[in-house]
Amino acid sequence: MITGKNCDEPALWDEIVHDMSGHPLQLWGWGEVKAAHHWTAHRVLFTDEHDGVEGAAQVLVRTLPGPFRRLVYVPRGPVWRKDKQTEVLAALIAYVKHHLPGVVLTIEPDETELEVAGKWRRSPNNILLARTLILNLEKTEDELMGAMTKKTRQYIRKSAREGVAIRRVTAKEEVAQCLAIYHQTAARAGFALHDDAYYYDIHEKLGESSVIFAAYDGDEPVSFVWLAVSAHTAFELYGGMNDRGQELRANYALKWHAITTCQDWGVARYDMNGLLNDGVSAFKQGFAQHEDELVGTFDYPLSPLYSIWTKALPQAKRVVRRIKQR
Repeated sequence: MITGKNCDEPALWDEIVHDMSGHPLQLWGWGEVKAAHHWTAHRVLFTDEHDGVEGAAQVLVRTLPGPFRRLVYVPRGPVWRKDKQTEVLAALIAYVKHHLPGVVLTIEPDETELEVAGKWRRSPNNILLARTLILNLEKTEDELMGAMTKKTRQYIRKSAREGVAIRRVTAKEEVAQCLAIYHQTAARAGFALHDDAYYYDIHEKLGESSVIFAAYDGDEPVSFVWLAVSAHTAFELYGGMNDRGQELRANYALKWHAITTCQDWGVARYDMNGLLNDGVSAFKQGFAQHEDELVGTFDYPLSPLYSIWTKALPQAKRVVRRIKQR
């Protein structure tokens, strides 16, 4: 029988997530980021007394008003060993009911197939997008380049000819330069941002798993891409460019550099984090001739108030909007 128990060892936790090909949003550092910004993080190992650890879930909890108590959320998780999905999900439900009772348990596994039974249902409130584009980095560079559109290949070469230099950003002052570009990007595109402190926390608390590459025109950054990276998956968090970056098409060479560097590191997948019907998604789609559809968002109701939460309560939509801020 598989049961859940709390893990309080960061190194052990990350080792297990990496070993199970887990998503970077399941790493300890991501939970620390969220814990610094109105959540609490619980790391739960699912173990069998004979076979050891069979799964894991970083469970994020948001306090809700009154009788709703809590929203319980597992981003791009849980993770589990082969053929242990059903038992791990059952153990997750049991753990949450006992230790974290609330209105709903929401999961968004990093999977393309999921079999659920009982009270599980598709959620009307998705947080991460299921429709995305994931590159298989176990292919060769020639194979990856061959899957691009002709325009994408041309712009990668163009920005290289323009002398754009690309390097990894690590120092806080360099991160500040990238955030200045991000503010310009957000103002141009009309989307909301977190406070800058949130982004600095990501870079600090994710440590080596926070990977920022910037394209430079001379000494000035003109474009950046920010990834969260586990042993198995690189996941795009943010990106942007200024007017000069647009002129140079710097984001093309920059993304290609990020892709090939992750490939060199032995990362197996590069997830572009969602596709919509917009210009940013069109740019992403130039890098491959396919799309990927993850299983999406599933809810397990924990309270009779679940239907009110999903259908009638404005608070639900406000919470989800805050979660989804870029």
